[in-house]
Amino acid sequence: MSEADAGTVAKVAGILGFKDGDLIQELGYDDDVDFDLRDSLEDLIGSQMFDEDDHDVVDAIIFWWRKDDGDLVDALVDSLTTLDEGGVVWILTPKSGREGYVPPAEILEAAPTAGLHVTTTAGVSKDWAASRLVPRKRQ
Repeated sequence: MSEADAGTVAKVAGILGFKDGDLIQELGYDDDVDFDLRDSLEDLIGSQMFDEDDHDVVDAIIFWWRKDDGDLVDALVDSLTTLDEGGVVWILTPKSGREGYVPPAEILEAAPTAGLHVTTTAGVSKDWAASRLVPRKRQ
């Protein structure tokens, strides 16, 4: 990776809102994830991300999600078990035209059913887009 590319990846990691010391759980890891983005996130937070087997309370969740990964609502609900109050879920999906592409409408439809709502979206790499989901405020 070039120095310019490394700077861009680091900038994207910062745009996601993470900082040194944050605890992040990574779900949906596979050999197609953006390894440069992962490395940048871990550099930014100063530690490795937790995996699916960890049950510690975390500040955020990075969720790699593809079209054939199953039921998105169930997966989102399950992901919330370790999320701290005020935490965020970033769901990363392949961009349009890439294998495993998930239309944004699917995320917009699944989020409210899981008790979340989408606040922003961003392209985070050449192949992946991200949607920021936060728990709905309790009445």
